[in-house]
Amino acid sequence: MKNKRFWLALVIFSLTGQIAWVVENMYFNVFIYKMFHASASDISLMVQASAVAATLTTIFIGALSDRLGKRKIFMCAGYIAWGISILSFAFIRADVIGGLFGAAASAASVGISLVIIMDCVMTFFGSTANDAAFNAWLTDSTTPENRGAAEGINAMMPLIAILAVFGGFMGFDLDRAESWTTIYIVIGVLVLLIGIAGFFLVQEAPAKAPDELGYFATIAYGFRPAVVKRNKKLYWSMLAFAVFNIAIQIFMPYLIIYYEKSLGMSDYVLIMAPAIILAAVVTAFYGRLVDKKGFEKTVFGPLYMLALGFILLWLFPARIRTEGLAMKLPVFIGSLLMMSGYLSGMAVFGARLRNETPEGMAGRFQGLRILSQVLVPGLIGPAIGAAVLRGAATITNDDGTTSFLPNAKIFMAALAVVFLLIALLSFHEGVRRRKED
Repeated sequence: MKNKRFWLALVIFSLTGQIAWVVENMYFNVFIYKMFHASASDISLMVQASAVAATLTTIFIGALSDRLGKRKIFMCAGYIAWGISILSFAFIRADVIGGLFGAAASAASVGISLVIIMDCVMTFFGSTANDAAFNAWLTDSTTPENRGAAEGINAMMPLIAILAVFGGFMGFDLDRAESWTTIYIVIGVLVLLIGIAGFFLVQEAPAKAPDELGYFATIAYGFRPAVVKRNKKLYWSMLAFAVFNIAIQIFMPYLIIYYEKSLGMSDYVLIMAPAIILAAVVTAFYGRLVDKKGFEKTVFGPLYMLALGFILLWLFPARIRTEGLAMKLPVFIGSLLMMSGYLSGMAVFGARLRNETPEGMAGRFQGLRILSQVLVPGLIGPAIGAAVLRGAATITNDDGTTSFLPNAKIFMAALAVVFLLIALLSFHEGVRRRKED
């Protein structure tokens, strides 16, 4: 049983990291949409560039942390640099850029480019601190007996972070540049302070790297055919995890814009908050179920919840504007199922990947995990979403520019990918059982 200091460090670092990722993954899209009138293709490009940055960072820094046998310094110093990089977004303002470049169209184009570039910079520090170091530290600090419980806590943190961010953002008018400036200052300072506190809170969990491997050999280790052959369960799980995350990335970059602009739900925070709280509870309990039942018996539950959520979100939104509050109930239930399936699935796959990671090699395998969690889904998912939204309805902004309106087709596209994953897992499970017989 881990001590209280471990659980406190897990909660604080996981929650703070997820708050920063929520701002990036869900609100950078809103930021460039509202401030610079970004298109679906712009948002897709930003997600893809960030995915590449996250994967390369995690591969190189994860291997380095393995070679040094240190996680704490990368976590704490990384969070400090991460906070500073978030603070820099306070200076990316349309009025400042407009004063330098004049025309609104030029200012918008420059603003979008700056956000994409700085998103990659921020992702470098965030992936160093969280994806590479924190996740390796969590793997090193847990065992198969408590990994599901720890992963359940870790997996529900994105929902709690969404709740915290939604609640915090309620007091801001996101159509005003001053609101974004305040948001970036608050989030940046929070992440920076947690990095400083980590030097006193985090207990090091050294990972001993094999002496015969150099740095670049450590980077290449997980890509060796012999390593793949020895760890078939790990690599199969990564493949399934990639498909799972492709489904998520089809709709997630457009979700807030869809609720607010397409559905006209200006009160989406009040509607989503109960769904987020309930989904967090479901995720916490489901993580413990993973410890008891194992991957094969728990992986399908989240997928069915996800599928049902997508179906509800696709069926009902067309009538929400005309029939008011009564039609928001299916959207609430659909969102609850979608979020519960998403986070419970993250807990199931997260525990599986940690359990199958060779002992003492957590850092070098974090890059492969990010490849399946971020890079492949980040390249494919948003591209599918942008393709589905091609030709979507548009609205005219106050300055004469236009913005697209996401529609419910993104949920149908995500549903198709979930069905594909269920088929793949069912086939694999059937093959496994035949071999056992």
